[in-house]
Amino acid sequence: MKFSIFKQLFQRSWIVALLGLLVVVALNGCNPSQFKTQAAQVPQLVIATGSNPQTFNAALNQTTPNIFNFTYEPLAALNGVTKKIEPALAQSWEISEDKLRYVFTLREGLKWSDGKPLTADDVVFSFNDIYMNKRIPTYSQDNLRIGISKAFPKVRKLDNRRVEFVMPEPYVPFLALVAAELAILPEHALRQAVETNRADGRPVFFSTWGIDTDPKKIIVNGPYTLETYAPSQRLVFRRNPYYWRKDAQGNQQPYIERVVWQIVENGDTSLMQFRSGGLDILEVGPGTFQLLKREEKRGNFSIQNAGPDTGTSFIAFNLNKGRRNGKPLVDPIKSRWFNNVAFRQAVAYAIDRRTIINNQLRGLGETQDSPVFAPSPYYLSPKQGLKAYEYNPEKAKQLLLGAGFKYDSKGQLLDSDGHQVRYTMLAPASNRPSVPPMIKQNLSKIGITVDLQYVDFSVQGDKISNTLDWESYLGGMSGSIEPHDGYNVWTVEGSFHVFNQKPQKGQPPIEGWEASDWEKKIEDLFIAGAREFDEAKRKAIYNETQRLAQEYVPFVHLVNTLALVAVRNTIQGVKYSAVLTSPRGYAWNIYELKEVDKK
Repeated sequence: MKFSIFKQLFQRSWIVALLGLLVVVALNGCNPSQFKTQAAQVPQLVIATGSNPQTFNAALNQTTPNIFNFTYEPLAALNGVTKKIEPALAQSWEISEDKLRYVFTLREGLKWSDGKPLTADDVVFSFNDIYMNKRIPTYSQDNLRIGISKAFPKVRKLDNRRVEFVMPEPYVPFLALVAAELAILPEHALRQAVETNRADGRPVFFSTWGIDTDPKKIIVNGPYTLETYAPSQRLVFRRNPYYWRKDAQGNQQPYIERVVWQIVENGDTSLMQFRSGGLDILEVGPGTFQLLKREEKRGNFSIQNAGPDTGTSFIAFNLNKGRRNGKPLVDPIKSRWFNNVAFRQAVAYAIDRRTIINNQLRGLGETQDSPVFAPSPYYLSPKQGLKAYEYNPEKAKQLLLGAGFKYDSKGQLLDSDGHQVRYTMLAPASNRPSVPPMIKQNLSKIGITVDLQYVDFSVQGDKISNTLDWESYLGGMSGSIEPHDGYNVWTVEGSFHVFNQKPQKGQPPIEGWEASDWEKKIEDLFIAGAREFDEAKRKAIYNETQRLAQEYVPFVHLVNTLALVAVRNTIQGVKYSAVLTSPRGYAWNIYELKEVDKK
């Protein structure tokens, strides 16, 4: 899963994008007017992003949005409308009766952007030498470690077009989280980098295809090649002449020759550029919806509403009881509060999420009560029996009193030993004027004092993933409609089991770390759900994970925005989807987009 604590820190899988969820516009741009008139005879799409790419190496990517939706394809792909897995580089696949063996057959005549053949050797190389290479640890490995044994599948070539994957046990999410997510990479361009070491002993692959690489040297298999990159200005993509897709009439896809991706960090600037006609597509936030809605006809664009997004904002507490070098990661007094289930439930009841939606999201959102996102067929709603924490400060106070807390004469909350309940909550600096102060005010009504600490994205990411010396933080997550996409959050040794994180490879050890029974139970259920092919039974398993998550509230879920995008009427074919994160929400079928004559 993508942790959107903000969509630029973490990526796959429940991985990450520092949360513009509670703010305004998601995509930004720079001065694109020249591109809307230059080479007018060339069909082109001008869009925007709020940050520079972090890498041109798809296997090492940990951020979203990124360029790889334009440049690479996996074996299969998720249809953003039907929510079904469809063929991509593989024209078909077969699953054995015992559900342990998958055989993928590649399309005939596939080529890389340099014209060289794309074969089964590239698929085997991508998995055996990159994605399952223990010397190249990536977030993708969480979804490739299967079942209780956490063993990798065995991958081998059957012939030039067929590849066999053998699972250690039945694994339902394989198509959604592996075949449809992991880009196939070129063996002829990358094998030497994988097999050669740098001076520090790590593979040269770690420094291959960084953002300082000449874009023309990046070998791809997707609809577009990367033509130029000007840092903090723009990326320009050019149609890949060797891309495999053709329409029903035999016409080469994609139809649009060039994509210009402007880089501007200021949302107001991108809004201005879209309104003036400089951008073709703009993801719309609550702060801009009403303005743009009034301008649809005059501005020659339409707003698409894809419904609730695959994301949520949340408050998390550090439940880690471990020590580093003899020093507790969390003050033992505060750790006792955080590890008290009644305390976490009280905080959940104390947050006025409806007001957050009305005031900050302008009504364009919904409460989120589950770690499974609303668009997923596995989502268990409060109407279906999931525990929900509707705003109820009096109930919160009763829970605290029942757990041994008490109030002084000033209404401040004290624990049973008389310590004032006061702690620090990390919040993204970009969120300063909005939600954090509301949360602080809400919690003050039940006697809790919260000290807000606004930090940069990278600082917050380092604390919650590396140093682990934090108390509480405001974050977000985004991901897939496949619930197992959250496995790296819910397995106790997961790379983003953030509320009780074990040290990852290369990090200093932790003494005294322990997992609670409910954490182990959720992990067991995820393992069971991943091997259950009976759909009704599988839904029942994930229903139970949601019940446990809401009962023990390691995440106090807050709100979820509606997925909205404004599309210029000169661009046809956009089927905006809430089940795919930006920019895939509008780029998942980019090969079908057309630019029509401007009136």
